[in-house]
Amino acid sequence: MPMDFDWTMALGSFLVAIIVGLTGMGGGALMTPMLVTFFGVSPLAAVSSDLVAAAVMKPVGSAVHYRQGTINTRLVGWLCVGSVPAAFSGVLLAKALGDGESVENIISKAMGVALMIAAAGLVLRGYLAHRGRSGTPEDGEQAPEITVRRVPTVLVGLVGGLVVGITSVGSGSLIIVALLALYPALKANQLVGTDLLQAVPLVFAAALGHLLFGDFRMEVTAALLVGSVPGVYLGSKISSRAPSALIRRVLALVLVASALKMFGLGAVPLAWTLVVLAAAAVAVSLYLRGQNARDRDKLPSSAVSPGLSGASGEQSERGPTMAA
Repeated sequence: MPMDFDWTMALGSFLVAIIVGLTGMGGGALMTPMLVTFFGVSPLAAVSSDLVAAAVMKPVGSAVHYRQGTINTRLVGWLCVGSVPAAFSGVLLAKALGDGESVENIISKAMGVALMIAAAGLVLRGYLAHRGRSGTPEDGEQAPEITVRRVPTVLVGLVGGLVVGITSVGSGSLIIVALLALYPALKANQLVGTDLLQAVPLVFAAALGHLLFGDFRMEVTAALLVGSVPGVYLGSKISSRAPSALIRRVLALVLVASALKMFGLGAVPLAWTLVVLAAAAVAVSLYLRGQNARDRDKLPSSAVSPGLSGASGEQSERGPTMAA
């Protein structure tokens, strides 16, 4: 291992990779700004090194979800039809554009708006699920069969791959927003698992382009790999088994964080904003839980299990029956 190996960079990549494994996104939107802001890596070198590291990190996270059965492979296939060639072409396009910084700035602002909309959508879905009016399956429910919309899915992959090739951002952030819109019936862990697997060939194609035409730096990539591989494994283990409501809350926070980063918010204001949002989310959750408890207390005992009061007495005489 080289003497100039940066352990603080490895620790930072470990923390970011946990978020990637937990939510399927945040790698490019958080890792690349971290390299530029805190470690002084040039933007092109940060993009190149991040993508090469992600080519190793993403398969680790997707393998965990594949074993848990939380991946829609048909969606992955149609996304890759558009994203793989577009990701490689995005690197060439970034080279061809003379003012790449202004193009990246426009893309970042547009993505910031999309990410904020997606975060608001997740909050709304959580509220509807709490009120019992959401069509999104929760834990323990059988998810409906997803009908793959081929043309929109390929277009999502194409746009996402192009943006990834130019900026390294979007393999999770941009595509997971589109999947939320196209397939609202996907459970939260299915959304994360599908997004992680589709990102594997996409990131490989973009990484190959940056190895050939970018500014790849081995010492940066090595530090990212040391931290990101165990981090994404840990995050994926949690997300493949965690309750959908928990993943939805974390995903909403990451969406907001990524959006604010796209708008150019500094690290310290971003950290304080997330602390306030997390505290507000906990307060709202506790309030709703207390409200549910009060509503249950107001119900008469017969209303808790309507139509079962007579059956329960009948069952007690017969003895316990086998659960379905």
